[in-house]
Amino acid sequence: MSRPRSYDEDAVIEAAMHQFWRHGYAGTSVRDLGQVMGLGQASFYNAFGGKRSLFARCLDRYLDQGMRERLRRLAATQPPRQAIAGLLEEIVARSLRDRMGCLLVNSALELAPHDRGVAAVVAARLAELEDFFRGRVLAGQADGSIAARDPDDLARMLMTLLLGLRVLARGRPDRATMQGAVRQALALLD
Repeated sequence: MSRPRSYDEDAVIEAAMHQFWRHGYAGTSVRDLGQVMGLGQASFYNAFGGKRSLFARCLDRYLDQGMRERLRRLAATQPPRQAIAGLLEEIVARSLRDRMGCLLVNSALELAPHDRGVAAVVAARLAELEDFFRGRVLAGQADGSIAARDPDDLARMLMTLLLGLRVLARGRPDRATMQGAVRQALALLD
């Protein structure tokens, strides 16, 4: 019979998420994770299986608290074109306010070229963002608010812009530059 867990799983995943976010995947050891989570090595592996599986859970937690909530809210409350514009505006504001960057984007830059397993996790999460844009583009084309262009290409362009905004804000956090890029992207929807 297994022993009941004596820790708050949400709290330890939150602590691990912040560790990965501050120090990156490669810069975070299992020992570091154990320390911030308050778990010994055996407990860590028993509970989470390993660093990669914990990272995937942390990334999902990060996305649930930010991107996924934002996508659901905008899709449910805004017309398609306004949902796209609203998301991009929120990303500009968040990027200028939060200099740690986006955990998803940071992970894509740090890991995707070097770790196929983590790259697959990141790619799956990026697909969710692309799906949001594709859905809004198709809905906007149906209601006439978005031009009849290839919805897959528009979705990929919008996803690429969003990711670029998050990267740009880390090195050149200039509101006018970011808003100009958003204006040009939205003009492509006409």
